Amino acid sequence: MTQVRSSRNVLCVTLCLVLNILLKVSEGFVNDEGLVLLEFENGIEDPLGKFKTWNVADPTPCNWTGVSCDDNAQVMKLLLPNAQLFGHISPGLSRLQHLKILSLPENRLMGSIPSEIFSMESLWKLNLTRNEFTGIIPNGSLPSLRMLDLSKNALAGSIPPELFRNCTKLRYVSLANNQLIGSIPSGIGTCPVLVGFDFSSNNLQGAIPRVIGNLPSLLYISLERNSLSGQLPGELGSCSSLQYLDISGNLFFGELPTELKRLSNLSILAMQENFLLGSIPAEVLYLPSLQYLHFQAGCNSLQVLDISENNLIGTLPTTIVQCSQLRFVNISHNQLSSALPANLGLLAVLHTLDLSNNQLSGNLPAEIGDLNQLAVLRLGENAINGPIPPDIGKLEFLQILDMEGMKLEGSIPLALTNCRFLLELHLSNNSLNGTIPKQLNNMRYLRSLQLHQNMISGSIPHQLGDLYNLEYLDLSCNRLTHEIPSSLGALKHLKYFNVSYNMLTGQIPRSGFLQKFNSSSFFGNPSLCGLPLILQCTPFSSTPELPIPLLPRPRVLTVSAIVAITAAVLIAAGVVVVTFMNIKVVKGQKTELLVYESSHLSPEADIIVGKLVLFSKSIPSKYEDWETGTKALLDKECVIGSGPLGTVFKATLDGGLSIAVKKLETLGQIKTQDDFEQEIGLLGNLKHKNIVTLQGYYWSSTTRLLLLDYIATGSLFDHLHGQARTQRILCWGRRFKIALGTARGLAYLHHDCKPRVLHFNFKSTNILLEEDFEPRVSDFGLGKLLPILDTYTSTKKFHNSLGYVAPELACQSMRLTEKCDVYSYGVVLLEMLTGRHPVENSDADVIVLCEFVRAAFEAGRGSSCIDPTLRSCPEAEIMQVLKLGLVCTSQVPSRRPSMAEVVQVLELIKSPIHSREASS
Repeated sequence: MTQVRSSRNVLCVTLCLVLNILLKVSEGFVNDEGLVLLEFENGIEDPLGKFKTWNVADPTPCNWTGVSCDDNAQVMKLLLPNAQLFGHISPGLSRLQHLKILSLPENRLMGSIPSEIFSMESLWKLNLTRNEFTGIIPNGSLPSLRMLDLSKNALAGSIPPELFRNCTKLRYVSLANNQLIGSIPSGIGTCPVLVGFDFSSNNLQGAIPRVIGNLPSLLYISLERNSLSGQLPGELGSCSSLQYLDISGNLFFGELPTELKRLSNLSILAMQENFLLGSIPAEVLYLPSLQYLHFQAGCNSLQVLDISENNLIGTLPTTIVQCSQLRFVNISHNQLSSALPANLGLLAVLHTLDLSNNQLSGNLPAEIGDLNQLAVLRLGENAINGPIPPDIGKLEFLQILDMEGMKLEGSIPLALTNCRFLLELHLSNNSLNGTIPKQLNNMRYLRSLQLHQNMISGSIPHQLGDLYNLEYLDLSCNRLTHEIPSSLGALKHLKYFNVSYNMLTGQIPRSGFLQKFNSSSFFGNPSLCGLPLILQCTPFSSTPELPIPLLPRPRVLTVSAIVAITAAVLIAAGVVVVTFMNIKVVKGQKTELLVYESSHLSPEADIIVGKLVLFSKSIPSKYEDWETGTKALLDKECVIGSGPLGTVFKATLDGGLSIAVKKLETLGQIKTQDDFEQEIGLLGNLKHKNIVTLQGYYWSSTTRLLLLDYIATGSLFDHLHGQARTQRILCWGRRFKIALGTARGLAYLHHDCKPRVLHFNFKSTNILLEEDFEPRVSDFGLGKLLPILDTYTSTKKFHNSLGYVAPELACQSMRLTEKCDVYSYGVVLLEMLTGRHPVENSDADVIVLCEFVRAAFEAGRGSSCIDPTLRSCPEAEIMQVLKLGLVCTSQVPSRRPSMAEVVQVLELIKSPIHSREASS
């Protein structure tokens, strides 16, 4: 019995051991946290094999790749950076109750970020940067969070305010390079230990919250490349620890707050590409820690100064020369005046100096030659005058010299040829004379030589043929004589060559690379012959038998100009009595000028007492033609249009003559009758087949009228988008004719008129079309009649100008030049060739035409933008014109061509097919 009992005990023990072993086997799977991670792995593709160590048979995941645990084997960290993981994040990760760090940067994770992640109370650090997440940032509060980085994804929507409602431990947050909209939540001011935040490269709007001043621990603020606006809050000066501040590329305006002078620890300040106004604040000049100032600088440690593309006025601060460590200075595209500081040579380590596109004046100081480390010198588009100082030849390491569009006089100094490392030499659009130094061949590395639009004489030195690397050579519009040296034919890298409008003679070299350029490179030299010109040389001489230019000389003028806004339509109403002497005086003039002063009225007559001036003999001037007064001239049944200046009426006079009458409803900056007559009188003598002629004007104390040609066929807008579209199709030939004619009309206003006439309201509704589709530009030269710009741009009548307005005009930076018209013309080109409106509303977004076309070109889909009705037309020509439209709509005005250059480009594109189609 004892043995049996003993055997039974052994069997029980054995069975217990077996059961324990089986139980252990059944328990051989990983714990609950491991199962959560395996659930995460299940939704991810792992091309690098990071999950190979993730074994289901392990008791814990603590030894798995990317996983770290605490002493109690609880998962604390999940770190899988740059692992090429592809897929979606499992919301189950939120069940890791002790997880402190979730870091999955630089992968290919996609979809929405699970909202459950933003409910994890244990999380210290969340890093999902450089993935492909979409959707919105989840609402949620992370009370233990120290660091959040969601940058460089495709997240949309606004920044949730909940993110900053429980942020007592948050030290750094980055949401940069997403597609976020809305404003910066004011709750960010409740994060007491916040050290830095980066919201750059989004679409955020609104102002910087003033509560930012509640964060004394802030070291880093980056807000560049958004649409933030308003004035900078003075509370920024309370961020006493701040070292880095970048608000560049926004819409901030006004002056810098003087409170910034309290930022004694600031080392980097970037504020370029805004609309900051006023003089450069002296308070910011001497911040003791400042090393990089992208707005203004003044301390000894400062190395970079960039205040470009603002609207700063006043003088260039002479204290700049005290910044002895400056290496890069960019103050371009402002409105600074005064002369250059004479002691610039104190900037001994300066590498780049860009003062272009300002209003600087005076002579170039000889001390500029003391900048012996200078490599880039840009002074173009200023009012600097006088000679080029020979001391500039001391700049041994100079690579780029841009003095284009100034008022330089004298000759090109021989000493300049000592700058043997020069890559670009731009001296165009000045008043330089003398000859081209043959020693320019010392500049063996020269790639661009631009001397056009000067008064340079003599022959073209054959030594220029030694400039083997030359890619751009423009000697046009000078007084050069003799033959073109055959040595220039050896310049095989030339991409652009122009010697037009000189006094060159003889035969164009037939050998070499000059023959690859078309005839426009040689226009305007009556005694030049040979291909590619049609004018052939005689068999016995290299000079042409008949020195007659083949083509009429086009208008080649320098800078573009643009007229002021809206059109002119006017007629005189009212009974006016004309004295015999007035009539006699007028009859003796070439231009018909009839002035009537009203001296008597009957009480019953509905007429205007005032002054009528007629420029045209076709308009009847007799009393009876005007006696019906304003009711006949301004009949509400005859309204044909309206705009920011007023309403346009069609009026039919005796004899059947129709005219367009514009009743002005605003005078803008015009205050008196004399001012009005001075402005309008300048327009009376303008005659060109591509502009609408002003026939006369009328002034009284209550009524002002403009009288214009009446064009019955309608506007380009009507033919592209309105009822006229279905009546007369705009084929490619007709559109090209409109493009070229319109460009010629604007070029006439910009370049042939003295003073030049600008438009500032150019759009397709202001291009009227004759029966043969010859375009007539209207509404030019009336800029001073417009309302004040800031109120004008917000009026309902301005809505149809949206999309046409150049950035510098729309944003009221007030750097208004003829390039505003060039921008608007470029938009019209794109509108005409795509059939689209300049701005269109889709279900998801607002489409801006020039941005839409530019994006298509960059993606290689440019042809997809073409109006479907033009698909059977010559695509190569259409694409060339489309590209011209993109160049004209460049954001930077200096990169846009002049209207004279636009005409030249279109004339080069023109082919016989246009004339055939235009007649169809």
